[in-house]
Amino acid sequence: MRRYFQKGSPRIFDQLEQNVPYPKGHSTQRTGFRSGSKSPAWQRKEGKSKSGGLNRKGIASYRAANPGSKLSMAVTTKPSKLKKGSKAANRRKSFCARMSGMKKRLTSAKTARDPNSRINKSLRKWNC
Repeated sequence: MRRYFQKGSPRIFDQLEQNVPYPKGHSTQRTGFRSGSKSPAWQRKEGKSKSGGLNRKGIASYRAANPGSKLSMAVTTKPSKLKKGSKAANRRKSFCARMSGMKKRLTSAKTARDPNSRINKSLRKWNC
């Protein structure tokens, strides 16, 4: 039997005997999830934009799944049209720096070259 957490607590041993991988109420346990129900739109095709990133439905479902989230739409305005130092310009600059680093270090060479990969689509959308 696989043990996912430390020994010691009788409550944990009860959980192990029931073959439950995590104690009840553990943070990785999905709350309010019915088997057969769909995952949130931001994780599925209908919540993703064809041009990269999330669409309005995806952003709305992400906010519903993560209360307190400040996720907002992509800054798609051309850099030349943005006022230097504005909130939108700073968001764009920060996003481009972060995602360019991810593309460089956290993707395979094949994904980095593929123009239709999600990361390349999002970088194009943000004008990076």
